[in-house]
Amino acid sequence: MTTFATLDWLVLAAYFGGLLAIAIWVMRQKNDTTKDYFLAGKNVGWFVIGASIFASNIGSEHVVGLAGTGAESGMPMAHYELHAWIVLLLGWLFLPFYMRSEAFTMPEFLEKRFDARSRWFLSIFSIVGYVLTKVSVTIYAGGIVVSQLLDIPFFYGAIGIVIITGLYTVIGGMRAVVYTEALQTIVLILGAITIMVLGLQAIGGFSELKATVGAEHFNMWKPMSDPDFPWTGMVFGGAIVGIWYWCTDQYIVQRTLAAHNIKIGRRGAIFGAYLKILPIFIFLLPGIIAYGLKQKGMLDYDKSDEVFPALVQYLLPVGLKGLVAGGLMAALMSSLASVFNSSSTLFTVDIFKKMYPDTLEKKLVNIGKIATVFVVILGMLWIPIMQKIGGGVLYQYLQSVQSYIAPPITCVFLLGVLWKRINAQGAIATLFFGLLMGTLRIIAELSVAEGGSGFIHTFATINFAHMAIFMFLACLVVCISVSLMTAAPSEKQIAGLTFGTLTAEQKQSAKNSYSKWDILASVALLIVIIAILSYFTG
Repeated sequence: MTTFATLDWLVLAAYFGGLLAIAIWVMRQKNDTTKDYFLAGKNVGWFVIGASIFASNIGSEHVVGLAGTGAESGMPMAHYELHAWIVLLLGWLFLPFYMRSEAFTMPEFLEKRFDARSRWFLSIFSIVGYVLTKVSVTIYAGGIVVSQLLDIPFFYGAIGIVIITGLYTVIGGMRAVVYTEALQTIVLILGAITIMVLGLQAIGGFSELKATVGAEHFNMWKPMSDPDFPWTGMVFGGAIVGIWYWCTDQYIVQRTLAAHNIKIGRRGAIFGAYLKILPIFIFLLPGIIAYGLKQKGMLDYDKSDEVFPALVQYLLPVGLKGLVAGGLMAALMSSLASVFNSSSTLFTVDIFKKMYPDTLEKKLVNIGKIATVFVVILGMLWIPIMQKIGGGVLYQYLQSVQSYIAPPITCVFLLGVLWKRINAQGAIATLFFGLLMGTLRIIAELSVAEGGSGFIHTFATINFAHMAIFMFLACLVVCISVSLMTAAPSEKQIAGLTFGTLTAEQKQSAKNSYSKWDILASVALLIVIIAILSYFTG
């Protein structure tokens, strides 16, 4: 249990004071239209967009989970953090098509590119998925972290954070979310860097750390036969999941859509990509440091989920514990605010407005606020269920479930922008085929016995990252086959929404949307990623 002193409470109070100041400033801004409320008036700068992308991604379960994984398994999970190159893909490949379509949401883009069936599918699928996965896991992990740090009951911690986050999200909309996330990113990074630096000092430096834990703990490249982290699954399966998460999920993409133009949105994505590399060093590395301190008999923990709190207790002096507590709460609140706002956007724009197209803008904003309140209430009702399920098992389970959700959506979006021949029939067939295949995999996982044999057992026990590869290849076959067997989409409908239908003017506009500095920053990041992949080979 972390013991808080008066100075820690003052630091924590300063953090919440900063949040309150931002919330009050946001409340004074105009929020009369859906563009104001859901996309912050499309007037957000690149720094805030990049910080918001990072903060949305890093939840408290991410912090605690990565540190625990670093202690137990070392560096293989760093492959997922090096998805920074996929964040670049969002800025350079996907964002120009999204902005050209003037879509508010990813389902709306699918309707413009294909038809209303794809929009309905992705809208409902995303909202249900957010409530049952992102909201529930974030609330559960956050409740655990807050209760441990502040020495209060789990239920009080979870409810308190949900209500505070829900209030500023409902009142301020997207503008409140992205600007509070800019502050939360700074607090989170400062807190985590402090733990990393003090941890390295405690163990005697990086060389001593490597000598203590052994080279294998720093090896990102596990054999293809590794049951948990095969390099083939991490690289190729991970990329399929990464494209879904970073380039097609409303939760992330909505931040870039809040930019005034493609140039600002792309620069936000580039900045977010640089921030995405940080978790390797500020979350995974502290986990490895904890393992090294345990080897030396300087630190004790029983389970991987206890690694980060144990480091806080052992390393941090008075005052800095308050900073790290603020950082962890920042991680929780930013993820929660993002999913609240994204869920209400999807419901309002893709479901309510679709059913009632003549609704006035002011009423749509109010519907969005009500939808956010509803998601907040669902999240709170889910807390007792989360307590019964338990965090560790669920977190591991959800990591694999993402590998079954991603392939059909990645396939439809990727082929949709790359090839004009893909049509609405191919898209909807792929989405339903992927849903069926993923559902069968989950049922098989839950039903097969240990040590069994046969096709169903093999299907259920394929590594989840390898399963993502097989599902993606099957989805490609379905999407291409059905599209080629049915009529091609009309050129008018898909004009500007796929590479094959770009006009000369649109191509020139795309070239004018970036400078040599954007290219240099992106190439430099790719070089950094390759260097990290090369260095951590054991």
